Amino acid sequence: MKIENLTVTVLGEVQKGTSKAGKEWEKMTFVGTTTEDYNNTFAFEIFGAEKIENFTKYSKVGSVIDVDFNIKCNEWKGKYFTSLDYWKSFKSQEAGSAVAVGNEPFPETEVDNSNSLPF
Repeated sequence: MKIENLTVTVLGEVQKGTSKAGKEWEKMTFVGTTTEDYNNTFAFEIFGAEKIENFTKYSKVGSVIDVDFNIKCNEWKGKYFTSLDYWKSFKSQEAGSAVAVGNEPFPETEVDNSNSLPF
């Protein structure tokens, strides 16, 4: 799913831990609002050190972004919990040019194809 023109309002603390399998993990929650009249506040979870680093490098409180995300629902002891799982984000078209926020940007250089292989 996608939400456009989301203004970042809160950047949460990075939480760290170790899974049952012994792997290290990191997650961070950020909150954003849209200009809609109702249901305009969203809290997203970013899971993984690389995604967190890239997000915080390009997004600050007040940034206007477009967010791609998945909705995740888990059941625990008969209760259901839903979270918005951040996937990637871009600077909003209304805020300027679209540059990837969730991924490293590609350098803008000219490519010399004179010695390129045909495949």
